[in-house]
Amino acid sequence: MNYTIKSRHTLSLLYAPLETKSEGSVQNDILFEGVLFPANTELKSTYKFNSYRLTYRYDIVRKPKVEFGLGFTAKIRDAKIALSSAGLASEKTNVGFVPIINFRLLWNIDSNFGILLDGDALAAPQGRAEDVIIAATYKLSDNLRIRAGYRILEGGADNEEVYNFALFHYAAVGVSYTFKNMGN
Repeated sequence: MNYTIKSRHTLSLLYAPLETKSEGSVQNDILFEGVLFPANTELKSTYKFNSYRLTYRYDIVRKPKVEFGLGFTAKIRDAKIALSSAGLASEKTNVGFVPIINFRLLWNIDSNFGILLDGDALAAPQGRAEDVIIAATYKLSDNLRIRAGYRILEGGADNEEVYNFALFHYAAVGVSYTFKNMGN
């Protein structure tokens, strides 16, 4: 959900849930959070990385052919990694704040078609986070635009407490509806 003030200042809220579950076995013992899972044991795992984001972005360039903005995202991550097998279970949870740079570039090829590059990304010695989409856009009306493209979600941490990196690739589709200010 976005709210634009005076055509250049955008505030946005985003909730992005992510949870995957898998099953299988590995040929080595796994020591996870103090629990030893023996090799060749059937394992169940859960990887959760929910994201709550508040973004402020300023559009530096706002022209008919090109729109470009930069901003700051305050992200709260709600993460969990869990392993279980017959009689054994262990999990690591974490909730924390992650500051991220926000960017948006829209190239309007003509009055209807465009290319959008939009995302949040930042790398630091403690870890990194990227959530970026590149998509083709099509303007159906002054208020309605659709998009389809490729999205990459990647990130993780490497410190004394945890080593965890994940990478997700997927197709993305979206619809944007703009409510116009009727007061002017």
